[in-house]
Amino acid sequence: MYVEDIMTRKVITMNCHETVLKAYKKYRDFKVGCLVIKDNERCVGIVTERDLIERTINIIPEEKEKTMLIDPKKTEIKEIMSDGIRSIHPFEKIQTAVEIMEKYRIKKLPVISDNGKLVGIITITDIALAVPELTGRVERFIQSWVCPNWEE
Repeated sequence: MYVEDIMTRKVITMNCHETVLKAYKKYRDFKVGCLVIKDNERCVGIVTERDLIERTINIIPEEKEKTMLIDPKKTEIKEIMSDGIRSIHPFEKIQTAVEIMEKYRIKKLPVISDNGKLVGIITITDIALAVPELTGRVERFIQSWVCPNWEE
């Protein structure tokens, strides 16, 4: 089975010069797990819900306060995105996607065609649902993310 067989073709994207506030609105409106950030037609980064929380809001549990680290109306999304993203070709095997995700400890891979165009996205959840024989491996990978090592 190949990446193109299970990838999501409708990818929600943003231009790297759009604001963080627009990213919040896209998450609200489209209910996706990430936004792929583009500069013209080239993928330059990715923003997850976790990125938005950790890089824009300062939460102080002891004081039960939340403060903004940035001005979401003025800050461009490129300021908080994860850059240097990994990607995969639609004709790669799903096993290759799992190997990339494990190696770089990521859960989402933009799918890029030969001409550099974004044609989809594949996630660890897509793989777990579509390829039951990889379920054990995928579960161990997900557990490494879900079970944080908290320090007191």
